[in-house]
Amino acid sequence: MKLLSLLKAVIVISFLLFWFSVSVAAPSLTPTPPTIKGKGYLLVDFNSGRVIAEKEADTRMEPASLTKIMSSYVAENELREGNIKLEDGVVISKKAWKMQGSRMFVEVGKTVTVEELLLGVIIQSGNDATVALAEHIAGSEDAFVSLMNQHAKALGMDSTHFVNSTGLPHIDHYTTPRDMATMASALIKHFPEHYDWYAKKEFEFNGIKQYNRNKLLWRDKYVDGIKTGHTESAGFCLVASAKRDGMRLISVLLGANSENTRVTESQKLLGYGFRFFETHQLYAANAVLTEAPIWKGEVKTVPLGLTDDLYVTVPRGQYKKLDASMTITAEIIAPTKKGQKLGMVQVKLGDESFAERDLVALEAVESGSLWNNLIDEVKLMFK
Repeated sequence: MKLLSLLKAVIVISFLLFWFSVSVAAPSLTPTPPTIKGKGYLLVDFNSGRVIAEKEADTRMEPASLTKIMSSYVAENELREGNIKLEDGVVISKKAWKMQGSRMFVEVGKTVTVEELLLGVIIQSGNDATVALAEHIAGSEDAFVSLMNQHAKALGMDSTHFVNSTGLPHIDHYTTPRDMATMASALIKHFPEHYDWYAKKEFEFNGIKQYNRNKLLWRDKYVDGIKTGHTESAGFCLVASAKRDGMRLISVLLGANSENTRVTESQKLLGYGFRFFETHQLYAANAVLTEAPIWKGEVKTVPLGLTDDLYVTVPRGQYKKLDASMTITAEIIAPTKKGQKLGMVQVKLGDESFAERDLVALEAVESGSLWNNLIDEVKLMFK
């Protein structure tokens, strides 16, 4: 009996050890992205910039009213620069009043505030409101479009060109899913003070209540923007953003075949990203990551760090497997400037590089005394 009990115990322990080893060793599985119906799409993490899924992300396509994200961006920049104010009165021109397509229903000759026009652009996608805002900011829509293209170039949107402020079809009016993601990220990052306007579900003007065309605002409590677009030639488009547990994702879908499809497929993209990926902040901007020896300086070491926060997006369950390393310039000699590159931070998961950032001097270091410099010169000769 004792032998039988001992044998049973050995079997149970062996099974438990086997189960434990399998459960620990088993890797976290990440499925391929879902099949998305549309001409092109892209899913990216806002903080890390990591692309999670994409298709035809660099192919030129029509943006339709997604164009108005840039129109809003330009207006926000003018507000920040102090060139316009939310309370400014804008007299509606005949051109703005006659605009076809989606409208805010402004009336020619009437005065409307910049704030009302911006809400009309963001929530109602009003072509009339967009042109009125463009004319107020730049004097004419053509001049405003020039500003749009200059901002696009500054943001690195190299495959985008705007011809109008509204997104009406034109052979030379185009973008890509990747450029749209760049623009959306810039909007959220640079102008957070009014970003909550993109989550508003309705807006009433001139006695007419209209609802936001981004139906994801009703379907998903985590979605807080950004903009829809549609023309017959562009199809149904949507740039969406959602934030869950501190992780923000941006999805771009161009060329869907129906309003319902653009909503359903965008929700698929966002759901995939949140379910199978996680984002972590590794290092904060301007935090001292290490101190490096410096020669011929007024001090013996220089603090090194990053100019921006460093985030990484990895498959769920893989965060603890990240390997972060630093390489530092072999011989750092004063003087050095604040922000001067003196090394590199690299973050890898296995053989794959997840992030590379410049390691910079967090403080300037001036040259030391003549005597100290002579001593260090001798030390360097023997080193």
